[in-house]
Amino acid sequence: MKRKPDHGFPGRDAIVAFIRANPGKVGTREIAREFGLKNADRIELKRLLRELADDGTVAKRGRKIHEPAALPPTVLADITGRDSDGELIATPAEWDSEENGTAPKIRIETPRRPKPGTTAGVGDRALLRVEVTDEQDGTPYRGRVIKVIDHGRTRILGIFRRNPDGGGRLIPVDKKQAGRELNIAKPDTGGAEDGDLISVDLIRTRGFGLASARVKERLGSIASEKAISLIAINTHDIPQVFSSSALREAEEAKPATLQGREDWRDVPLVTIDPPDAKDHDDAVHAEVDTDPNNKGGFIVHVAIADVAYYVRPGSALDRDALQRGNSVYFPDRVVPMLPERISNNLCSLVPGEPRGALAVRMVIGADGRKRSHTFHRVLMRSAAKLAYAQAQAAIDGRPDDTTGPLLDPILKPLWSAYELVKLARNERDPLDLDLPERKILLKPDGTVDRVIVPQRLDAHRLIEEFMILANVAAAEMLEKKALPLIYRVHDEPSQEKVQNLQEFLKTLDLPFTKQGALRPAQFNRVLAQVAGEDYEPLVNEVVLRSQAQAEYSAENYGHFGLNLRRYAHFTSPIRRYADLIVHRALIRALGLGEGALPTDESVETLAEIAAQISVTERRAMKAERETTDRLIAHFLADKVGASFQGRISGVTRAGLFVKLDDTGADGLIPIRTIGSEYFNYDETRHALIGTRSGTMYRLGDVVDVRLVEAAPVAGALRFELLSDGQAIPRDRKRDGKRAERRAAGFGKGPGKGSGKKAHKERKKRSKKDRKPAKSKPGKSKRGKSWT
Repeated sequence: MKRKPDHGFPGRDAIVAFIRANPGKVGTREIAREFGLKNADRIELKRLLRELADDGTVAKRGRKIHEPAALPPTVLADITGRDSDGELIATPAEWDSEENGTAPKIRIETPRRPKPGTTAGVGDRALLRVEVTDEQDGTPYRGRVIKVIDHGRTRILGIFRRNPDGGGRLIPVDKKQAGRELNIAKPDTGGAEDGDLISVDLIRTRGFGLASARVKERLGSIASEKAISLIAINTHDIPQVFSSSALREAEEAKPATLQGREDWRDVPLVTIDPPDAKDHDDAVHAEVDTDPNNKGGFIVHVAIADVAYYVRPGSALDRDALQRGNSVYFPDRVVPMLPERISNNLCSLVPGEPRGALAVRMVIGADGRKRSHTFHRVLMRSAAKLAYAQAQAAIDGRPDDTTGPLLDPILKPLWSAYELVKLARNERDPLDLDLPERKILLKPDGTVDRVIVPQRLDAHRLIEEFMILANVAAAEMLEKKALPLIYRVHDEPSQEKVQNLQEFLKTLDLPFTKQGALRPAQFNRVLAQVAGEDYEPLVNEVVLRSQAQAEYSAENYGHFGLNLRRYAHFTSPIRRYADLIVHRALIRALGLGEGALPTDESVETLAEIAAQISVTERRAMKAERETTDRLIAHFLADKVGASFQGRISGVTRAGLFVKLDDTGADGLIPIRTIGSEYFNYDETRHALIGTRSGTMYRLGDVVDVRLVEAAPVAGALRFELLSDGQAIPRDRKRDGKRAERRAAGFGKGPGKGSGKKAHKERKKRSKKDRKPAKSKPGKSKRGKSWT
C-alpha cells in the first residue's frame, strides 16, 4: 500500500527506515512507489538519496540502495563458531575489512527437519539466505542454510617423500606452509609411495623437531608434471568423478533430430576456436542483408550447442553440472562440467554432423548496431572447424586447403560484418585493458616446453564481439518476456577505489576527473595517454585492480566493463551452468519444446544458483592459477642461481612480487632482503620507499632478479633483487620542503652530509622525523576477472 506522509515530502528517517526494512530490494522506483511520489517529487528524492550516499548513510549497488556494507539476501559464509546458546555463528566468506570494517555476524537458525545437504557445522562453508534482525547482541543478521558448499577441513594435503627407515615426510602443497614439513612414522604411512599426493591427520606438534602426522588417504601419484593438476583438484575439492546415474543418462542419450526444430543444415556455419579445443559449442555465419530498408547491413547467425535438450532440470546430469558450476581448464587436462559423451560428442558442433542448437539471427545495421533479433531451435551442420590463426591467415591472403574454398562465401562476409560491429563497439567504448595472457605449452611427457603469449588477432575479436551480441540478445529477449534469468553483472568501482586510483595517477601527473556517472571511457582516456610509455603495464595493472569482480546474479545492475545495461551468458552451455539456465529460460519463453526452465523456478532460487556458481567460478580460477604456478616452479627448479628480468607485479608490506618476462612466473622478494635500510609501503604510489635514501621500487618497474629458491610442490619462488631502485618522483607541492631537507642533509647515509651545518641540522631532527611512517599492509590481487 502506498504511503504519503502527512506533511508533504517524506523525511530522511522514513526513507532510511524503508531501505533498512527491505535490504537489497529497494531502488528509486520502489521508494517513489512506497511514498506515492510523483514525477516532480522524484527530482527531490534523487537529490536526497545522493546526500544520503555522500554522507555514508546508504550505499548503492547497481540500481539498488541499501545500508552501507550490508549483506545481500544470499551470501556465501564461513561458520566460525557457536554463541552462548549453542547457535551456529557465521561470517561472510568474502569481506573487505579495510573498506567495510569488521565483518558482520550471522546467527544460523536450525529447522526442526533440515533438508538434505543443509546440515552444517563449525568450519563449514555454506550458502545462506540472510535477513536483518533487530537484536542488539552483535549479530545483526540471521540466516538459514540453503546448501553446504564445503565441509570443514581437518586434513592437510602434501607430497609423500619416503625416508630410508621406511617412514617418510609430508611436503605441504599450501604455499603458505612451504618449508614446514611433517614427519610420518613407518606404521602411519598407509602404504604411500614416494611421490604420492596424500592427505594426513595431524597427530601432535613438538616443541622442537618436525610435527607428526598419519596418512589418511592416498590421492594419486604426481610422479610426472602431467599429473600436477591433481594437487589443485584435491586442494579445492573440485569434483572429477561423475555419479553413476549421470554417466548412465549420458550413455542413454540419443542424438537430436529434426522433430520440433528448424532445418538449418544448409546454413554454412563454421566454428573458430583455439587449435587444441576439444569441444565446439558455438558456430557463426554472416551474409549481406538484402532488405532495402537495411542497405549496407548484415545478417549474423550465432548457433550454440543445445545442451538443454540433453541435460534436463532435476536430472542426475543437472545435479552434477550444478555441483561443478563450470569446466576447469588445466594445461594438462580438463575437468569438464558434463560427461564426455555430452560435451565432446553429442553437443560438440563438429563438421559434417547434424547437431541440435539454439540459434539467434541478428540484423545488423550499417552503423554496426543490432536492429533486431530472433531465436530459433534448429538442427545444423557445421561447414568447417577452423583455428583462430588459420582463419586469420586466410583473410590476410594465406589460405590453406581448408580455408581456400571458404574464403569468399563464408570468411569474407564474417569479417565484413565484424567491421560494422566494431563501429558500434567503438561508440560504446567498453573498458579496454591491455593485459596479455600467457599459455603453457607442454612436452609429450607433461613437462613444460615453453611459455608463450598468443597473439591477439582480429579472428579472436570477431568471435568475442559476435558472442557479446548474442549474450545481449538473450538478456533482452528474456526481459521482454518477463522471465527470471541469471545475469552476468559487473559493478562499477567503489568510490574508495576510484579515489585511490586518482591519488596514484597524480604521482604520474595523469588527470582522472570524475564528472557525473562513472563510465569506462574515463579509464580508457587514461590508458590511451600511457600507450607506448614505460609505465603502460603499471597503469593497466592499477586500473584493473580498481575494478570490481564480475559475477552472476539474478538481479541486474549492468556490466560496467562492457558498458552494457543488460548482459547474460548464453554462448557456452557446455562449460558454464549459467548459460544452461539462460537456454532453458529461452526455451520456456518462446515455447521451443523440451528442456525448458521449470515454471516454479523463482527469482530467489536463481539467486541461490547465481551465488553458488559465482563461487565455483572463483574456485576454478584459483585452481588454474595455482597449477600454472606449480608447473613453472617445476620448470625453474633446476635454474636456482640464474638471473632473470621481470616486472614488479605486486607491492606489499611483506616485500615485492616479481613476474618474470619469459615465463610469467611470480615470485617474492622479501622486504628484509632489499637494501640496507628500512622500507615503507606507500599505498598511493604502490611502492616501497627507502626511508634514508628515498630509493623507490614501484609496481610495474622493470627489475633484474636472481632465483634463490624454488618450491615446486607449493608453486613458490623466492628471488633476490639485483637492480637499483629509482629516485622518488618530484612532487611540486613538496618541492620546497624537500629542497630544505636535501640542503640540510636529510635522506643521506651516514657521513654523507655537507659540512658542519648539515651535521647540526641532522642532530636537530625530531624523533618523529626519524621514525619510519606506518603504513597499511598491501594486498596481492592477481587473477581478477571482470568479463
